[in-house]
Amino acid sequence: MKTKITMSFVAAAAITAFAFTTPTAKKEKTYNVDAKKTTATWLATKVTGKHNGALNIANGKLMSDGKNLTGGTVEFDMASISCTDLTDKEWNDKLIGHLKSDDFFSVAKHPTAKFDITKVTLKTGNDYDVTGKLTIKGITNEITFPAMIKMDEHVIVTIAKITVDRTKYDIKYGSASFFEGIGDKAISNTFELDVNVVAEVAAH
Repeated sequence: MKTKITMSFVAAAAITAFAFTTPTAKKEKTYNVDAKKTTATWLATKVTGKHNGALNIANGKLMSDGKNLTGGTVEFDMASISCTDLTDKEWNDKLIGHLKSDDFFSVAKHPTAKFDITKVTLKTGNDYDVTGKLTIKGITNEITFPAMIKMDEHVIVTIAKITVDRTKYDIKYGSASFFEGIGDKAISNTFELDVNVVAEVAAH
């Protein structure tokens, strides 16, 4: 009996020692989004034409396990929305004022929009599908879009074209899906965001 107890004790001690000496999993690394190097542009279409502009990034971070993008958050500064195709200042100001109003993004009530990454799926090479939760005007929906992602131990660069259905965020102004007889005044239910995110590893 004494021999069995002694052997069991030795075995337990060996297992414990092995557990403490086994290499741990690689620590997840945080990359801070560089708002100055990151760009976001938008394109909205209507029956009679289109408008395009830009949007600043408020802040954000991306997470990596050393090989793959594993998560992250990017916040958009909705107050920074601008139009680049209207050269007449009066018309430009009118459009931006309308976009910031409750008809569209309700910027006074919701100064930021946010995208939280929940899943990243490799397709081939540097091409991925990114899934996450997009929040606009306090309303959150899950979306998936293709992205090109390149990373090393210092920098992550993510380039994506995101199609957003604005009606899912209670932005129904000018939508033929909700207003009958608006004819050539109809505005597309979707708009596009072209985003180029540059994130650099956080300093320790």
